[in-house]
Amino acid sequence: MNQDFLYNIFTDKKFSKEEQAQIIPKFKRIEFSKNEFLLEEGKIANRYFFIESGFVRSYATDLEGNDISTNFYSFGDIVIDWPSFFLRTPTKENIQALTDCVCWQLDFETFQQLFHSIEAFRENGRTTLVGSYFELKRHSISMITDHAKDRYKRLMREKPLIVQHISLKQIATYLGVTDTSLSRIRKEIASE
Repeated sequence: MNQDFLYNIFTDKKFSKEEQAQIIPKFKRIEFSKNEFLLEEGKIANRYFFIESGFVRSYATDLEGNDISTNFYSFGDIVIDWPSFFLRTPTKENIQALTDCVCWQLDFETFQQLFHSIEAFRENGRTTLVGSYFELKRHSISMITDHAKDRYKRLMREKPLIVQHISLKQIATYLGVTDTSLSRIRKEIASE
């Protein structure tokens, strides 16, 4: 089992060699097939994942039964439903592989052990949680204050692989527009 991916992740986050030796063996490599669920609505998140390869999305189902994308994940991202994982409550989201994926998972109990025994792991977890909260807040405010074209341009800048590999319909729901509107926006941007 090649853990080079994890060593790169934890080296980038400035963990000591001793801390890496404690943390990395705790992760389990797991593969998901396209359309397989990492987490389903109504269940409690007992694991989180780092994505080594592939694409994943989270989505919720609105009152009319439509899937609304809430986030996209690709190489190096942490895939987690924060409230479900930490508050031990059933999730309202689904997290699904959009392609075949290779992930590294850590279960809740092991996370707790590492969180309480390794200060750098705890601080990195807090930093990651805060960053995710800020991103969620920024996206929520953007849905109210920014034009769809600006939201799409930001997505292109910040997650170009998502724009290249994910269906327009799924991206459109994330941006709060119809796929027809997104096609129009893409044509406008291409002609600029």
